[in-house]
Amino acid sequence: MTETMQSPPAELADRSRELAAAHGLSDGAMGAVLLTLVERLEAPFGIKDIASGRYVHVNLRMAALFGRSPQELLGQTDADLLGPELSGPLRSADQSALVQSLPTTTELKLERDRQRREFNVTRIALPTADGSAPRHLCSVWVETTTVHQREAQLTKALQQLEQQQIASEALRRETQDQALRDNVTGLYQRIHFDDQLRREVDLSSREHREFALVSIALDPLPEAVRAHGDAARTRVLEALGRLLRGNTRAMDASCRLDEDHFAILLSGVGLATAHSRMEGLRRQCATQIVVLDGRDLGFTVSMGVASFPHTAHSQDDLMQAADLALAEAQRRGGNHVTLASIRFDINR
Repeated sequence: MTETMQSPPAELADRSRELAAAHGLSDGAMGAVLLTLVERLEAPFGIKDIASGRYVHVNLRMAALFGRSPQELLGQTDADLLGPELSGPLRSADQSALVQSLPTTTELKLERDRQRREFNVTRIALPTADGSAPRHLCSVWVETTTVHQREAQLTKALQQLEQQQIASEALRRETQDQALRDNVTGLYQRIHFDDQLRREVDLSSREHREFALVSIALDPLPEAVRAHGDAARTRVLEALGRLLRGNTRAMDASCRLDEDHFAILLSGVGLATAHSRMEGLRRQCATQIVVLDGRDLGFTVSMGVASFPHTAHSQDDLMQAADLALAEAQRRGGNHVTLASIRFDINR
């Protein structure tokens, strides 16, 4: 990054002389003020001979930067002090400043004795009294190490805060989601399912697309399973919940409506596809291995499949159609998937 002042050195020198003359100041008053300000800034300050690159004047802070006294630094070049690798960028910046009519400021990173320091270095070619080409280059080094470290720390803190906010939001959503789910099966509870069903009906009505609703009931458990009591029933419900969740997509919804009654909403799925998928799920339930105390607990389910808008034209009618199809599956002895009847409404 390079910044420039608004006035060239020669113009500033003229204004300095005019100001000194107007107020009766000594010839060196403005220079003394400048050097005082540099010292108050605690900034390294030096003047180099342009032809040789050697320092002809340095303040205490510039000398301390290189680990020398001011007398030891005089007559030295950057190459003498830093070596060719580190002095190269300094020399290039010096050469660039000489061809500019205005002072220039460049960033410098200096690493010595395993310590990394950063500076903004402002360079200006000093005008001569006789108006000839400048013979000296002045530089003021303003350290920015602490500022950059604080900026880096602030950036890191903001990133950590953002990550914490993301994690907090994820936890909030997870907690909210868990509050909507049944503890045993991990399926959504009825209130969430009803909201999802209402949205699906509205969406399908607007976009003229179909979706399927499946009403599911756990068939009466065999006597051998019931003999194991509540623990066996809980184990069966857990297994059924896993199967229902595993057979639904992110846009679908599976729910436990009450004790033995479940439902699945299949978004964008027609009646035939829904029947095929539920037939596969029925077979998985019938062959699922559920073990309690070394004993296999078998279970089956009955299903009724309805679709919107082919078998019903409203949310209530859809639920009724799926439940009627479920009742027919149960009447057939359970472990069965039944389709709801397709309505032919001549008034629609």
